[in-house]
Amino acid sequence: MTERIVVVGAALLDGGRLLAARRSAPPELAGRWELPGGKVEPGERPEAALVRELREELGVDAEPVERVPGEWPLRPPYVLQVWTASLRPGSAAPAPLEDHDELRWLTPDRIWDVPWLDQDVPAVREVLTRLGTRTR
Repeated sequence: MTERIVVVGAALLDGGRLLAARRSAPPELAGRWELPGGKVEPGERPEAALVRELREELGVDAEPVERVPGEWPLRPPYVLQVWTASLRPGSAAPAPLEDHDELRWLTPDRIWDVPWLDQDVPAVREVLTRLGTRTR
């Protein structure tokens, strides 16, 4: 059995809004939206990977808040785990630095205005449940 590799996703929240990032690569994912994040490196804690990935992809200093219950299969051997996160005081505003070409802060009533990657949809639903928002 292949060991699974955890991909961390950030439900970056600010004032009740969720940050969505539009993929620019690879071509088969370009134009779809996701929770930003990336692979946990060997020996790295998922929370540390989340902070590192958000710094690399968005140029922000973020703090993991809590793990969203559940994990979602990506292509084998990857699984997605999501944490809520917030920007630390003094952090730069998020910018699409790597693998993304646009960012959007979405209010709960606008969450489904963007075409999310299929594998992110159940995670986004779970985040909305955590926020006490009705999901689609």
